[in-house]
Amino acid sequence: MKRLNEIASHVSATIIGNENLEVFAAASINLASHREITFATNRKHFEKFLKCESMVAVVAAELQLAASDLNNKTVLCVDDPESAFATIVQLFRPPIQRKRIGVSPAAYVSPSARISEDVEIHPGAHIADGVTIGCGSVIFPNVTLLENTVVGTNVKIYPNAVLYENTIVGDRSIIHAGAILGAYGFGYRTTKTGHTLSAQLGNVEIGSDVEVGANTTIDRGTYESTKVGQGSKIDNQVMIAHNCQIGEANLLCSQVGIAGSSSTGDRVVMAGQVGIGDHLSIGTDSVLCAKSGVMHDLKGGQVYAGAPAVTARESMQSHALIAKLPEMRKKLKSLQKTIHQLEAEQSAFHQNGDAPKPPRQNAA
Repeated sequence: MKRLNEIASHVSATIIGNENLEVFAAASINLASHREITFATNRKHFEKFLKCESMVAVVAAELQLAASDLNNKTVLCVDDPESAFATIVQLFRPPIQRKRIGVSPAAYVSPSARISEDVEIHPGAHIADGVTIGCGSVIFPNVTLLENTVVGTNVKIYPNAVLYENTIVGDRSIIHAGAILGAYGFGYRTTKTGHTLSAQLGNVEIGSDVEVGANTTIDRGTYESTKVGQGSKIDNQVMIAHNCQIGEANLLCSQVGIAGSSSTGDRVVMAGQVGIGDHLSIGTDSVLCAKSGVMHDLKGGQVYAGAPAVTARESMQSHALIAKLPEMRKKLKSLQKTIHQLEAEQSAFHQNGDAPKPPRQNAA
């Protein structure tokens, strides 16, 4: 149990309500119980907090709340409620402090590998010839680093990740479990006798402060490097093919697939299941909505949606028209029926030599 005044001191919060209230845990607004603290980032979330079981929330100071707004509940007012709440969660669930083991004797480390000070290598890891690992990096169990891989300082590589030969990982990057960097690209020359693998002479180069999600794959370049720029964050199960050039500070969500030799500018966002064709260019500050299918180059600074991807405005206009298709079909059938009637009357006129009778006029 922790008192609110103690919690408030950790996040520099102003308390409105009962500062002696005790809470035993932190939870999201949908799950928080009576004595659990939650958070609300805007007015809509605050209204939801007033209706939930929780008696205390971290809220944005910009809401300018007073005690009369709270229905006997208590709030901690801060500038950034989401960051403050993350700090509070760690008060109740402190990060695991792993025992330092140095280089485990149960790991294989080649005599030619260059291992800096303060490196952790866990049991089952395989560090091949010519590998370099910088200060403070952690190599978790069953990681494989093949020949001449270079790992920067303070990098974390989680269990079962595989880095093929000559892969480069920048400082402070994170490679999650099961990720594979540097596998052969899917490129073949097709002849009468079958499919022959193209040259696989390049590598993968990951910039600093990059995060690569679990089971994500990044293929090596054919001759040069497949690159991921500084600060980019890649979700789980993303596929980046050979020769791609990913810019800085990109956000690639789960199940994005980028075909070979495509490139992105900086700060590009791709939502889930976006697909990019090969040899395409995505401009800086582009946002691609979920399931977008890109078949041509896209200019930067715009939001795109649909397959094939067009600007979000064009996509919404198309969907609006699609919604009207049943009504349009009904009108079209009515028009077709009218045309058939007129054609039948016209045909009868030519056959009989009589003009169709005009509609009867009402007497004035």
